[in-house]
Amino acid sequence: MLTINRQRLQSTLFTTIRKISSSSPLCRNENTKTYPLQNVRVLDLTRIVAGPYCTMILSDLGAEIIKIERPFSGDESRKWGPPFLNNSVDSVYFLACNRNKKSVSIDMKRGSEIIVELAKKCDVLVENYVPGKLDEYNLSYEKLKSQCPRLIYCSITGYGSVGPYSKKPGYDVIASSIGGLMHITGAEDGPPAKVGVAMTDLATGLYAHGAILAALLQRQETGVGQKIDVNLLSTQVACLINVASNYLNASKEAKRWGTAHESIVPYEAFPTKTGYLTVGAGSDSQFRALCKSLQIPEYADNPKFKTNPDRVKHRQELIAKLSSIFAEHSNEHWMKLFEKEPFPAGPINSMKEVFADPHVQSIELVKSLEHPTAGTIKVVAPPVVYSGAENNESATLRLRLQTTDKKKVSFNAGTIDNENMNKKKSKCCCIFKKPLEFGESSSEDDEDECDNCFGHVEKKKKKKPKDPDGKDQKVQTSQ
Repeated sequence: MLTINRQRLQSTLFTTIRKISSSSPLCRNENTKTYPLQNVRVLDLTRIVAGPYCTMILSDLGAEIIKIERPFSGDESRKWGPPFLNNSVDSVYFLACNRNKKSVSIDMKRGSEIIVELAKKCDVLVENYVPGKLDEYNLSYEKLKSQCPRLIYCSITGYGSVGPYSKKPGYDVIASSIGGLMHITGAEDGPPAKVGVAMTDLATGLYAHGAILAALLQRQETGVGQKIDVNLLSTQVACLINVASNYLNASKEAKRWGTAHESIVPYEAFPTKTGYLTVGAGSDSQFRALCKSLQIPEYADNPKFKTNPDRVKHRQELIAKLSSIFAEHSNEHWMKLFEKEPFPAGPINSMKEVFADPHVQSIELVKSLEHPTAGTIKVVAPPVVYSGAENNESATLRLRLQTTDKKKVSFNAGTIDNENMNKKKSKCCCIFKKPLEFGESSSEDDEDECDNCFGHVEKKKKKKPKDPDGKDQKVQTSQ
């Protein structure tokens, strides 16, 4: 079962650095469970959708994800609402792509060396900055590969690292526009339409996650990592599949078909008394079964409709007949009638109907989790099931950023990690170097305590100058 546990910023960062190298097994409490990627650690520098979706898939498979976010504001999608989580400023949009991750806030301009040290402990780094941006922080693949030769570095961009558009920022809707998806989406006689979810982003995340898995397999043979380039536009053009093939090989320009299919008839949504019902007859035998069920068996033997090319040629006549029949009854009537038929059919459901669907409920596709501040939340579980492994990883996602001005544990030049990464002893056993200006931890309790050693913090005493009487003033304790 997926759960969300409280993860404080310090313990997430410092424990990760301190624990084990990327070549060592990752220790887990769930001794009885096996996850496909349980020995893999991923440094996640991504925001918005494509990158976070990719790393969420990896996290569901057991990889440890360390998500780096901008201090105080974090991932831009945290603000993509309403709706927002209860008792939180985070959007539910952010929640959809960011479970199973440990969130760490680092200012890249001043803390790039921390990211380098983290990269040395990771198997994979995923980023989605405009090409060249990470060069400014010495975090490009060329800079890291000598220090992290086994690192698999995956760049997710709008247009790739070369070409005239390479320096442009990319969003799903822009890539789906340039890549032709919106040209073929929408009603036949209507304007272009955007797909209801960010399919180009999601497909890019899926391509990236598959590429990372392939690179991990190759590293087992070669012992070295590599750079992977994935971009939105190339993904979108690749996803045109048969539409692209029609143009490239038959010079056939594409058009919008609404819910219909260019090459298969019938294969579309029909209005009914209670909504819309989508029916597909991908073979002649399925069309024959449909005609028999609708009590028009003669249509299956009609020369106009006997084969799929015939049906495509006489599309309008056949669709008009089928539409008049489907309009006579409700979705419920047709679904009951078609229950044991060999052709596929299904109602167009609202979100309420999707999650009330008896099949969706029976396979337990929705999971409930406990969130640190929002209480019980629900997520859609991974759609893949393994016979010999788990992919419902126990989540460790830190879903909110600490922005309070109240100082907890202070960090200064004397608080440096002592886990063989710097020589100077720290004032706390678990504190890694922080900028001088950083004046708070992510502790959420009233007491001044370290997130890892829970209060065993040495207090640093500061003596003030003597007063005019020559006596020491009262000693101040910095927290």
